[in-house]
Amino acid sequence: MGNTLRHTVLLALVFATHAQAQSGPTENPLKDAYFGNLHVHTGWSFDGYINGSITGPDDAYRWAKGEAIPGGGDGTPLQIKVPLDWYIVSDHAEYLGALPLMADPDSPVSKHPLAADVTGDDPAKSFAAYGTISDGMYSSPPDVDPILGDPELAKSIWSKVVKIADSHYEPGKFTTMAGYEWTSAPDWRNIHRIVIFRDSAKVPEAPFSALDSNRPEDLWRWMDQQRAAGNDLLAVPHNGNASDGIMFPIERSYGGSTLNAEYAAARMRNEPVFELTQIKGTSETHPTLFPNDEFGNFELWDYTLAPTATPPEHKRGGYAREAIIRGLKLQSEGNGNPFKYGFIGDSDTHNSASTVEEDNYSGKFGFENDPKHRLQGPPGTPPEAARQVRQFSSGGLAGVWATSNTRDGIFEAIKRKETFATSGPRLKVRLFAGFDLGVASLGADKNLQQAYKEGVPMGGDLATAPKGKAPTFAVHAVKEVDGANLDRIQMIKGWIDKDGEQRSRIYDIALSDGRKPGPDGKIPPVGNTVKESDATYTNAIGDTQLYTTWTDPDFDASLPAVYYARVLQIPTPRWSTYDAVRHGLKRPTDVPVSIQERAWTSPVWYTP
Repeated sequence: MGNTLRHTVLLALVFATHAQAQSGPTENPLKDAYFGNLHVHTGWSFDGYINGSITGPDDAYRWAKGEAIPGGGDGTPLQIKVPLDWYIVSDHAEYLGALPLMADPDSPVSKHPLAADVTGDDPAKSFAAYGTISDGMYSSPPDVDPILGDPELAKSIWSKVVKIADSHYEPGKFTTMAGYEWTSAPDWRNIHRIVIFRDSAKVPEAPFSALDSNRPEDLWRWMDQQRAAGNDLLAVPHNGNASDGIMFPIERSYGGSTLNAEYAAARMRNEPVFELTQIKGTSETHPTLFPNDEFGNFELWDYTLAPTATPPEHKRGGYAREAIIRGLKLQSEGNGNPFKYGFIGDSDTHNSASTVEEDNYSGKFGFENDPKHRLQGPPGTPPEAARQVRQFSSGGLAGVWATSNTRDGIFEAIKRKETFATSGPRLKVRLFAGFDLGVASLGADKNLQQAYKEGVPMGGDLATAPKGKAPTFAVHAVKEVDGANLDRIQMIKGWIDKDGEQRSRIYDIALSDGRKPGPDGKIPPVGNTVKESDATYTNAIGDTQLYTTWTDPDFDASLPAVYYARVLQIPTPRWSTYDAVRHGLKRPTDVPVSIQERAWTSPVWYTP
């Protein structure tokens, strides 16, 4: 049902977030929503430094807490409007912190043959050096630079990363963890992972990087060894859209593994969630995979990582929805489910600041802090490269339902997949599923207690269906306090039919403004209040919250299925529209004026 309550005071009461009010790490067994990013690069990443980032991890944490930090490009300071609850700097492990030392005459790294090109004023030479370094990293096997890849240097920089994360940790108020990115991209196909550590008590002397091995199986093996030594950690894969189909392999993995039960167990033991959306686009779905999804063409960034702006040839194996449905088939065949992922959103900033606010976007790299460069590319930029930068999204957010804003609280929420992704807004969404779920709303403690007792939250597994019963889902979404109203809630279902084929269907289960399907079964659009001339919109349409209970009308207890909810906002201006208006620039016509930002819950699985 829709609810036309429009008072933001009520919203704060419905889903109270204690992150700003807590004075200590108190526990809430019914959990609160905390927003953050774990995919954050600074000038300590090789590509961040070459592309103009002038800040490091300490600056990144200060930015997330609400402080202004220096920006690259035109020098405009970077500052978030509303601080985040948690933040994890995860610079590339490969040559971690080495390139900034090229500018330090006291460091041996300053004697590197490429140092003058990297630190000089000629962008062409700098980008050429970037290509040389990247080519070595992404070759198979990697060609390790002996100066930049010095093991003792890696240990020294990593220890600083851990200490800086520890120095900003304020239990109950602001959570940090040590992290890094494992950056494997064979032939420029993205299979990167972020690796985060629950605490810093037993972190290794140095990260396991893609220079050690570019096979995910070897990363998982190292992670298992770390866990056996008492060091709890997990990995988060991202940008399947840029993987050319190898993120979610079809027959054999890039590492050479058969998709069997052993492979599935190793993958899921180490990787509970997948980054569904970020600056380099959204990896939920693609129109060629699900052509009947009218909202499936959202913020697509259809490229591999190659500097040639090459689209991936293979879409299957690159997008999460197809993968989580295919995982059902693998499990039904006795091979385990290697794609049983929860969902988060994230950033992938390379400028310390995860500028996830659409109207406060400053780009992925330091040079993009100049709005002309965001929209048009730096002088001399090839047209296809400028287009790639324009098509960057503003980045997403990871929402977690955690018992407290602490390392244990945030880490455990991710581990159990009680997480949701947003494309940037801090809209909150909860989902529960069960066969005897009787709640109507999730806005009161007694209803939440009932939901946890009678059902499972997002990320969970439904028990075998009682005879004659279908699963019921309770979904409750609340808009960001100062953000856009909501359009609808959709339930996306995937299943394996009796012939072993993958199937899917999208159900509109809650609509704003009292809308109903028309005689043809189609849903009337919510409308669009965006004015391109001044980059504004109004909340004259949509609802401040939507909630419903929905029972699957097509349920077959003999067939495996997976469900997740997608919440759409009303249309709002895209960052490129804000930029064009504010800076008197021509709006590029190859990006939309407005977008419908959204949130996705982690799935719930049913296995007969």
